[in-house]
Formats: sequence, C-alpha cells, structure tokens
Amino acid sequence: MLQVKNIEKYYGSKNNVTKALDRVSFDVEREEFIAIMGASGSGKTTLLNCISTIDTISAGDILLDGEKISELPAGELARFRRERLGFVFQDFNLLDTLTVEENIGLALSLNHADAAGVKGRVREIAGKLGITDILGKFPYQISGGQKQRAACARAMVAGQSLLLADEPTGALDSKASKNLLEIMTQMNRDLGATILMVTHDAYSASYAKRVLFLKDGRIFNELLRGERPRPAFYHEILDVLATLGGDISDVI
Repeated sequence: MLQVKNIEKYYGSKNNVTKALDRVSFDVEREEFIAIMGASGSGKTTLLNCISTIDTISAGDILLDGEKISELPAGELARFRRERLGFVFQDFNLLDTLTVEENIGLALSLNHADAAGVKGRVREIAGKLGITDILGKFPYQISGGQKQRAACARAMVAGQSLLLADEPTGALDSKASKNLLEIMTQMNRDLGATILMVTHDAYSASYAKRVLFLKDGRIFNELLRGERPRPAFYHEILDVLATLGGDISDVI
C-alpha cells in the first residue's frame, strides 16, 4: 500500500548540508502495524513528515496506493491529507466547542459530505470503538480514555488509507499509554487500520507487528513479531536498541 523508494532528505545550504535521510526504502502492506525507532536525530520524525507531505523529499519516491505523493501539486496536498491520511496526536487535538460527534465527523464535513452520510459514518465508527454513548458530549465532559477513542475515530472516519502517529504516548502516563496502544491495536486488528508509528519507546513499539530501526538516516535493522508474545518481542527490541550505540537513554 505504501512504498518508500530510496528517499533522501537534505537540510541547509550548499556550504552546510545535513543529510537527514539516506536512501531509505521499505514497503508497508495493507493492515500492517509498523513502528519506527531510533535515537534523537536518526531521521524518524523527518521520515514521517515526508510521508505525511508536511515536508518534501530531496530525492526518491513515495507512493500511496500507487500514487506518487511526492509529486502532488501544492493545491492538492490539503485534500490528500484530509482524505487519505489519519493522524493520531499525543494531546488528542479535539475542538472544545464541538461535540464528540462533530469532532469525529469534521473531516467528512470539510469534504462536503451530506449530513445524513456523516452522521451514519460517525455512528458506525463510534460503535466499533465503544463510544456511541458520548457522541453528544463535549471534550471537557469526557475522560482521557474516551478522548483517545474519539481522536482515533476521527482519524479513521473518512476511510483514510494510512494512520500516522508521531510519539503518540510521549506525553502520557503509563496507564494512558497502555490504553492508547490497546486502542490502536484494536483499530489494526478489528477495523483493518494500517498504522505507521514513530516512537522512542520500546514498550510502545512492542505492540507493532514490525519494527524498523533508523540510524544516521538509514534503516539499520528490522524485526518481525510473528507469533511471539508481546513481552518477548519487547526484550528483542531492547536487544537491537543496545546495538545501536550511543546513549541508550535516547531511545528507551
């Protein structure tokens, strides 16, 4: 579904150039849950920004469902993000002046979908995530866990092809982190969501089906979870992180 082909990303002027990504290539199959790990400065957030079209690549190609997103004209980027990409944020980014139902359906409304269609789709996705009973409430009236589910429903409501998450548990306590990761696992397993998550946290990465490790802008290693239980996968991730070198506290 997603193809990243030999992409490179440079920053700076010709006298002071930094190569943030160095010929990075990988594929993402539909309904995969992939984590991207690496120390600070490894290029993981730059990679996610390029895939999300927030940043542009210097060389190579990125294709989503066969479409070269690296060649989309500026006027189409906002529509592309709204219709094809879903985003999971640390702080939910729900609008306090809208109900949960209105927050979830916002992307559909911006795409000028008919009101009945928006309502039906919102109720469908809310039902699958167990939040139908809070649709009429405002964000300040619901719990943190309910906000997480509402934000995840919003990320999927328009049938987005790919969900992107940049350090989604970075600002959360351990209980809230576990809750969000279990919601994302449910979205992947039960709703068929394809998820690409950047994280510095081995515990979070252990929920994924595959982990890519970046070092100095290149893919350093890759782990497949297979049928291993999550705790065993977590320890295997730690073993790879130990071989990355540098200050291990940067990545765990």
